[in-house]
Amino acid sequence: MLRFRVPDPGHRLAGVRLAQDVRRMEYLLELRHADGSRELVTDHANPLRVQGAFGEKSVLEFAGYRPPCWLSEPSEPGVTRPLDVPVRAHGAAISMLVWAPAGVDDSEQLPLLLVHDGPEYDSLANLGKYLSAGVTGGWLPRMRAALLSPGPRDRWYSANSRYSRALRTVVIPALAELVSTSSRIAMGASLGALAMLHAHCRYPDTFDALFLQSGSFFVPAVDGHERQFPYFQRVTAFVADVSAGSLPAELQRLGYPAELHEVPDVHNYTAWRDAFDPYLTRLLQRMYP
Repeated sequence: MLRFRVPDPGHRLAGVRLAQDVRRMEYLLELRHADGSRELVTDHANPLRVQGAFGEKSVLEFAGYRPPCWLSEPSEPGVTRPLDVPVRAHGAAISMLVWAPAGVDDSEQLPLLLVHDGPEYDSLANLGKYLSAGVTGGWLPRMRAALLSPGPRDRWYSANSRYSRALRTVVIPALAELVSTSSRIAMGASLGALAMLHAHCRYPDTFDALFLQSGSFFVPAVDGHERQFPYFQRVTAFVADVSAGSLPAELQRLGYPAELHEVPDVHNYTAWRDAFDPYLTRLLQRMYP
């Protein structure tokens, strides 16, 4: 429970209202028992629940919050199939689900959206529903999506040069053998966003556009609370290089336009879902009018 107090010793106030920009809040209650133990539980007095990366939470939806309209729009379900790409350098396979609209032949040349934490984006942020609704409604181009499973995400997604090389030299060629692709768009959130930017900086021909949400672009001055993350120094070194302008010459020459958009929510899949439209929609429409 959060409790705010406003001192009013002169009894001059008639009331106080909390004014804040977040339109929804996910939370748990911490119970402290008589024996000193603590327990995190959902709020039994609040029936609203949401699934997240770390389990179920209670959620409050404040006045003015509206879920995306596309959640209720008609859509033709797409076709999803699994693909495992062995990577010798990792001693493991990078697994993914490849999504396409129904009836699309593998030889049809279409844009490809590559998504880090893809299965989680699908189950927790309804990415498949968004793509299906957009393609069905005609406000998104016909396209495919490769929903990449995270594997050991802390190690792979933390500005890891081996992972970036595997993505560019192993995973993308394997996808090119499976389906015909006209262009590639990268998508990711948190560490997944960082890893997409890292791959694109190391291999500028990897993607034609990036859609990065809540990227874990750690800076020591403001992200000291992340120092326990085992790859903190590797991440901050890469971010410092990017901030200093040490991008590959090809990226600098192309002069990629960049836009920053803020949404009134926090670091969770519902916030990222709510930003698909209009921001991802605009990017895809701009690339494929």
